[in-house]
Amino acid sequence: MSLKSLALIENWPVPSAAAGVVRADGTVLGTHGPVGQRFPLASVTKPLAAYAVLVAYEEGAVELDEPAGPPGATVRHLLAHTSGLAFDEHKVTGPPGERRLYSNAGFEQLGDHIAKATDIPFAEYLRQAVLDPLGMADTSLEGSPAKDGVSTVADLLRFAAEVQAPRLLDPRTMAEAMTVQYPGTKGVLPGYGHQNPNDWGLGFEIRDSKSPHWTGSSSSPRAFGHFGQSGTFLWIDPDAQVAGVALTDRAFGPWAIEAWPGFTDAVLAESRG
Repeated sequence: MSLKSLALIENWPVPSAAAGVVRADGTVLGTHGPVGQRFPLASVTKPLAAYAVLVAYEEGAVELDEPAGPPGATVRHLLAHTSGLAFDEHKVTGPPGERRLYSNAGFEQLGDHIAKATDIPFAEYLRQAVLDPLGMADTSLEGSPAKDGVSTVADLLRFAAEVQAPRLLDPRTMAEAMTVQYPGTKGVLPGYGHQNPNDWGLGFEIRDSKSPHWTGSSSSPRAFGHFGQSGTFLWIDPDAQVAGVALTDRAFGPWAIEAWPGFTDAVLAESRG
């Protein structure tokens, strides 16, 4: 089976794009475009980084509720964007747990925390804990754990299959990661404005009833994932039992807000059919 809907990326106003869809058992339902081309991930880096943090938790290197980041915050707060840290500055703008303050700085402090706990630089820990075991040979972290990953559609489909049917993590840990942390927390979803609530799991954004949103109108409320300012996204829809990846080399903007939901709806309709 090869999903014809993936060819919709040909209509996107981008220099280059690639996309793919994968089931939990690793069956790739289809791909389109240069799936081996390396693209900057921007914030799609965060789910990869979060997965490495969860491996560190299972290995006993850290606890989710141990102190990390600003005073009063924990590893869990940092993963769930409720540490109180600013978006791109290492300064505190509020107490932990009160608002969903989406924070690159929080993921950078997470990376530092894991590096100290494991005595391994975070980029190397990510490689050993996640990338190598999944065969993601074309993926690397080249700076900030918040936004400096580079990868391919082929590699991210391996990761998306893992997230749906974890082998590197206990399934209960992944279930926690896709469960809303600090329910009822308000905040701004970058690019889409204020959301009440702005639900988030552990490193993964949860769709729930958010509107507008970058996933499709037919995406289930349980769908979760991440998009990046480099024109990239990764979503997992547990109800549809598929995951979708798209990478481009044009910055996120009005074109993506217009194109992505219809693309996702078409992919979901065809994969269900």
